[in-house]
Amino acid sequence: MSVGGSNLEAMELKLSSEFASRIEFLPETGSTNTDLLAFAVSKPELWTDFSVLLTDNQISGRGRLDRQWVAKPGAGLAVSVLLRPTKFSIESFGWLPLLAGLAMKNAVASLIEDAQISLKWPNDVLVDGEKISGLLAEVLPSGDGVVIGAGLNLTQSKDELPIPNATSLKLHGVTGFELDDVLVRYLSSFRRLYEELSDASGDPEPSGLRSSVQEACSSIGANVKVILPDGSEFSGKGVGLDNTGRLLVAMSDPLEIRAVAAGDIQHLRQ
Repeated sequence: MSVGGSNLEAMELKLSSEFASRIEFLPETGSTNTDLLAFAVSKPELWTDFSVLLTDNQISGRGRLDRQWVAKPGAGLAVSVLLRPTKFSIESFGWLPLLAGLAMKNAVASLIEDAQISLKWPNDVLVDGEKISGLLAEVLPSGDGVVIGAGLNLTQSKDELPIPNATSLKLHGVTGFELDDVLVRYLSSFRRLYEELSDASGDPEPSGLRSSVQEACSSIGANVKVILPDGSEFSGKGVGLDNTGRLLVAMSDPLEIRAVAAGDIQHLRQ
């Protein structure tokens, strides 16, 4: 079945389709997250756990804090994954965007050699400190599922990127790939991590998720500025993650540790 237009032939996504309960490609869309949220609500029997919607031509993509994310056709991958957990509750949902960020970090690291690949809390993937991917999680209105969208810069040159501190696979010498070659690396890692978290009933400790995210997260150990959704801000040092995935920031004045659930994180020079 195609949605909103002709989809890629299954043969062309044969690697990635092994890890998805349903996978659809849109030749163009405003936002894969918006579309998948609508499909999940209107046709839940068709859009089940680990359904995937993707495009390489997203014209109204949304990032965190409602930032726009746009790339020319074919230059970026936009992929959204629907999760309907049955083995854990909404109390563990805060780990899902971090899990997806770790999966994207793993995918990028498998493609780019001789570079430092890291997570910037809550869910950006950096290559040598420059952003190559960002993620956005949105809970279903029913509260029993999450759609996690990810954008990955593929073939942009430096002047085609939306911000100066960004990069792409092409800028790190990764060329000549099919979309399926990249997507399967993300989905296979995502599926493995998700199943491990599910098998541990959503507990990040026995699943190993908390330790893996902390090891990959460059915000931990860094001096950071935290800009909260209300516009207020403070600075400190990232020192870890709490049991719900919030970033723990140690303040120097006054001496305290604050847990950040949502906000914009800027890494400061050491």
